[in-house]
Amino acid sequence: MYFYRIVKVIANVIFRIIFRIEVNGKENVPKDGPLVLCSNHISNFDPIILGITFPRPIIFMAKKELFKNKLIGQLIKALGAFPVDRESSDIGAIKTSLKVLKQGKVLGIFPEGTRTQKMNLDNVKPGVALICIRSKAPVIPVFIESKYRLFSKVVVTIGKPIYFDEYYDKRLESKDYIKISKDIMKTVYSLKSL
Repeated sequence: MYFYRIVKVIANVIFRIIFRIEVNGKENVPKDGPLVLCSNHISNFDPIILGITFPRPIIFMAKKELFKNKLIGQLIKALGAFPVDRESSDIGAIKTSLKVLKQGKVLGIFPEGTRTQKMNLDNVKPGVALICIRSKAPVIPVFIESKYRLFSKVVVTIGKPIYFDEYYDKRLESKDYIKISKDIMKTVYSLKSL
């Protein structure tokens, strides 16, 4: 994670010059153990903002299209990201996610699967809930608010962990995973400041 730390320091300096960044709720992040960071997704800057504001390193699940460009692909791979096919049930990405969490790391996911300016529960994928329940890892909901204009404010609000103990011994169907994933996104959007 040496490369990750170097990039985080550089990005932190640059982005705090370009934007006025405010972070709320850092105390909600457990210091160790597996976590699934679930955030809304409004801009390509979101992973960078989360990377510099979240107190622990994040391994992002990223759309496979980003890896087609060799330079960008190598860079984000070096930062720990791995590809996911958003058009299908990507078993490989789910296995990689479970491996990341088994190692006690933080997995970063944008459950809506694409950039969107307002909550769209129809976009939410069931894989998010599946990963959380299979790994027995809590979710940390995060909401990002910004227009990402030069020198504008970026507010990152980190919510309290969500645990799924009641589901660990149950046989769940696809519709159950979809409902749980949608509930996670509702919690993410509930962090939006009024």
